[in-house]
Amino acid sequence: MRSKTLVCLVLALAATAYAKDPKPYQTGKLLQMDSVRCGTAEKDGQSLAGEMLGTNSTSKKTEEVLCQEYVLQTAQTTYRIRPRDEKHPVLLPVGNTAQFRLEKDKMLLHVEELGGKDREYVVVSMTPRSDSSAADATPAHLDHLQ
Repeated sequence: MRSKTLVCLVLALAATAYAKDPKPYQTGKLLQMDSVRCGTAEKDGQSLAGEMLGTNSTSKKTEEVLCQEYVLQTAQTTYRIRPRDEKHPVLLPVGNTAQFRLEKDKMLLHVEELGGKDREYVVVSMTPRSDSSAADATPAHLDHLQ
């Protein structure tokens, strides 16, 4: 009985030692929201009764679909992101700060004003900030003789 308890204790300690801590959140500011084209939606002009009677026309109505795209700026990078759930997107408060972390192919965004729930976003583009890249681009020459 003692050996089983000892083995369980060792396994529990080993499991907690290998468990990964979630990545810490980064902070950024939501600068703007744009509506961008992200596809088209087609509707048929056909109905079931029209098909049965042969009175339907074959016309299709094509409509352009717009998606929300946000600009999130951090100290080093500017991200352009879109909500993953395109059918029920949540409007983010532009001008406020947001916390986020990147996991695999998605960004988890946490905004306190929206109930503190993590929401999934797709990163469309990432660009380094011009003011921080100018400071990083200056070469540092070290003279080994000094």
